[in-house]
Amino acid sequence: MTREFEELFRISEENRRLAADMFASLTPEQWATPSLCAGWTVREVAAHLLAPLETRFSWFRVLRTVIRYRGDLDRYVDEQTREWARRPTDELVAGLRRMAGRPMNVPFVGPFGPMTDTCIHLRDAARPLGLDVNPPPSSWRPALDFLVSKPGARAFLPGSRLNGLRFIATDQDWTWGEGSEIHGPSEALTLAITGRPVALIDLEGPGVELLRERITD
Repeated sequence: MTREFEELFRISEENRRLAADMFASLTPEQWATPSLCAGWTVREVAAHLLAPLETRFSWFRVLRTVIRYRGDLDRYVDEQTREWARRPTDELVAGLRRMAGRPMNVPFVGPFGPMTDTCIHLRDAARPLGLDVNPPPSSWRPALDFLVSKPGARAFLPGSRLNGLRFIATDQDWTWGEGSEIHGPSEALTLAITGRPVALIDLEGPGVELLRERITD
């Protein structure tokens, strides 16, 4: 195991434990709050963080799923998530804590995809609840690096979304791209890059409106 992978696994575990502690503190009304993931409540986000940890990934299983869902993996993820969301909240929290340390290295995206998921989905639940439960900037850095890479872009966003834009983090030394600048915290940059319009309010620069058009069109 490389040091890079060890660091990704560490970040993923910390984020899952942060999420589990947050979910454990919520009221029934908060569990039912719409998240930043379209069509999912906070409950579905919790279920989505847990379900992959209980799934054994292999190239054969992934290919079988692709064939079964005719390439529509978004439908597969949504169905799996809603099924898991039927579980009691205590069971979701306990499962997330129990499985938090499981290292995930899955086909196509390696450990980068699951780690990025833990960063983003933690905030998908926390932001609508007004909770300041947020990974540190150092944890967002590998997520940003992955999202602007070719494998990350293929997995998480349309490839043309970032064209002609330059992203500059204001809470750490991270920049990427060429073109109209967008400045802001690493968390807001990541959420905006992955299509969460609510994060645009925390960003500044001449490129913000262009990014807004691309993610709200």
